Amino acid sequence: MCAIALELQRRGHIVILFGVPDALAKVSSLNLTTQEIGASDYPMGSVDSAYRTLGKLTGKAGLQFSIDFFKRETQMFFREAPQAIQQANIDILIIDQISTSLATVADYLGLPFITVCNAMLINREPAVPPYSTHWAYSTTPWARLRNRLGNALVDFLTRDLWQVNVEQRRDWNLPPYQKRVDAYSPLAQVCQLPEAFDFPREQLPDHFHYIGRFQDPSGTEPISFDNTDFPFERLNGKPLIYASLGTLQNQRPEIFECIAKSCLPLDVQLVISLGNPKAPLIELPGNPIIVPFAPHQKLIERSQVVVTHAGMNTVLTALGCGVPLVAIPITNEQPGIASRLARTKAGKMLKLSELSETTLRTAITEVLSESSYRNNAQRMQKLIQESGGVAQVADILETAAQTRQPVKVQSANRQ
Repeated sequence: MCAIALELQRRGHIVILFGVPDALAKVSSLNLTTQEIGASDYPMGSVDSAYRTLGKLTGKAGLQFSIDFFKRETQMFFREAPQAIQQANIDILIIDQISTSLATVADYLGLPFITVCNAMLINREPAVPPYSTHWAYSTTPWARLRNRLGNALVDFLTRDLWQVNVEQRRDWNLPPYQKRVDAYSPLAQVCQLPEAFDFPREQLPDHFHYIGRFQDPSGTEPISFDNTDFPFERLNGKPLIYASLGTLQNQRPEIFECIAKSCLPLDVQLVISLGNPKAPLIELPGNPIIVPFAPHQKLIERSQVVVTHAGMNTVLTALGCGVPLVAIPITNEQPGIASRLARTKAGKMLKLSELSETTLRTAITEVLSESSYRNNAQRMQKLIQESGGVAQVADILETAAQTRQPVKVQSANRQ
């Protein structure tokens, strides 16, 4: 979102980022106008505390924790967002796809909005598995039945969250949603996946745009900690393995220990980022370089393999550098991202239930030794480099704001 905001700001637009105190603190170094909301519900430190809890959870427990968190956030948005947006004289809203409450707020205020899929797009199709599963893509009847049942389970788990939206639309005398996709923008939906990385799609609206990685055009991440001190002098020239479980699923020391032990017999150098600038250092076998937070992009550029939880940021950064991955998805949309990675053969997926020193060592060795993984990662890199990125997002938003009509994909751009 910050990369998009910076591009719009460069074009002369006034951009306001709404967020709770913890979120705004993380972007305080950027030249962005911010507006605080939700301070009473989410005082400073509360979101970071929730993330620490999420970092210890896996699978359904992690998904349920996230759902409960978003339910509380939704209730806060309905109370505070309308007034804050009105006071800021907003002309158009840019809304994350999972923040369906803000689509209702936009309807209530009569404002146009575009939908941004910062993480995995959650648009449904019969042949596409639910985003939270490892399931492979298949068009067979049994797979479609499996997917339908999986989506029904997701609807059941998120029913309380969705009901908050339903009730608020009723209270505001807004037309009821007939289906969940109604909460996505009728003007434009943009996604930072390259189209070739996603499963095949047949039912996306003609205003859905695969954009490619949302990266600041300057070549750096807006919030990248690129200035974080790192002992580059300790890099010894051996093949570099960079391991990161991101900033959410980083409370799993047993996974870091497994990664370290799996690399012990290999002639490589391991760097582990704990994903939190305030994280206390831990001791792991094999003398890997362990840092609380690493200069993500710079290390990935030097890496032969990235070991990851399959968070969207890490996966797209690695593919954007042409570096193959070994993915160990933990919860939320990570299994869906990892299954797409496996399908592109730009990396391997290792389910958490299958994780051991032996299985991880085998996966890392395979990705290191077989050139096809790097070749496929470089193919993804080329597609990402050729994509429109945040400049295209800004073009789409400007058109939507001016015309108030759907911004359709040019047929030649859709595979």
